[in-house]
Amino acid sequence: MSRKKVLFLIGSPNQTTQMHQIAQLLEDEFEPYFSQLYYDGWQRGFYRFLLWTGGLDRTIVTGPIKAKADKYLAEHGLNNDFEARQFGNTYDLLVCCSDVIVPWPLVRTTKTVFVQEGMTDPLNWWCRLIRKLNWMPILAIGTALNGLANCCDVYCVASEGYKEHFAYVGVDRDKLIVTGIPNFDNVEQVRHNDFPHRDYVLVATSDLRETYTPENRPKFIRQCARIAAGRPMIFKLHPNEKLPRAVEEIKQHAPPGTLIYTEGNTDHMIANCAELITQYSTVVYVGLILGKPVHSYFDVEDLKRKQPWQNGGTSARRIAAICRGFSNFEGSGPEFLRQYRPEEFAPSAAGNGSLAVH
Repeated sequence: MSRKKVLFLIGSPNQTTQMHQIAQLLEDEFEPYFSQLYYDGWQRGFYRFLLWTGGLDRTIVTGPIKAKADKYLAEHGLNNDFEARQFGNTYDLLVCCSDVIVPWPLVRTTKTVFVQEGMTDPLNWWCRLIRKLNWMPILAIGTALNGLANCCDVYCVASEGYKEHFAYVGVDRDKLIVTGIPNFDNVEQVRHNDFPHRDYVLVATSDLRETYTPENRPKFIRQCARIAAGRPMIFKLHPNEKLPRAVEEIKQHAPPGTLIYTEGNTDHMIANCAELITQYSTVVYVGLILGKPVHSYFDVEDLKRKQPWQNGGTSARRIAAICRGFSNFEGSGPEFLRQYRPEEFAPSAAGNGSLAVH
């Protein structure tokens, strides 16, 4: 009997690795394929226009971030069905890491599961205007309006706090379920690492300028130096930044001896730091969960309410179980989710929980 076919939409390194984890748990029943995020259907022309004009040059759908995703797929021997046009497949399931950019014809005809990738961007005045006028979410150039389309059948989110957030943005509540999210559901394990430095102030930057958000980076660097108050500093740059510019700014405005990393495991750097400074970055949750003093452009108390569920690293398993069960279910996403008792998503004594349909 041939396996069903599932298409995973990927993007950033975090989105790509999360989807791969889920795919590995479905290989007994599904043949997994992957594609970078893309538009299709009536919005495809406008999407192509944005690509042609360079409007999306600094986003994950093109340039270095897309190249990293393609390289990851090649290195792991995964099927790259870009825009679902390479293999001629008919898919039984679509798993999305975003509903800002989606292939609408496929979404409308295929069972669809959304997986939250991490922190969503702030709802600034522009995003609120787009939400109020119900314009295309892609115009926000970021993740702030994930959920506005409300187009997926099931939405798997990081925490009860994010369940409230996605409901506010536009997702029907009966489509939402808290599963935790891979890469952020077992933070304690990062305490064991071989990063060579300790007891420094870590600054994890964001790609604000690359996503058309104004930023005074020299001022931010000087503020970080004041917080550090003479303690050693390390800057870990966002992979989507213009790195030469960012490095030069740090050299010019940070104290002598400040270390700069453009690559490396950010979680391990956070585990060894004395204090964490972020802008708009999901890694702030790693600091909060580990009990580090943190700084963020977000309200820290709100971040604590949205903190990803720590379930012993079982989020991918839970999401895979939903994918498997929903693919075999005759009915809507909300009807499917009503088959589960909430307590069955709580961690068991062994930390792995169970998922059974009733």
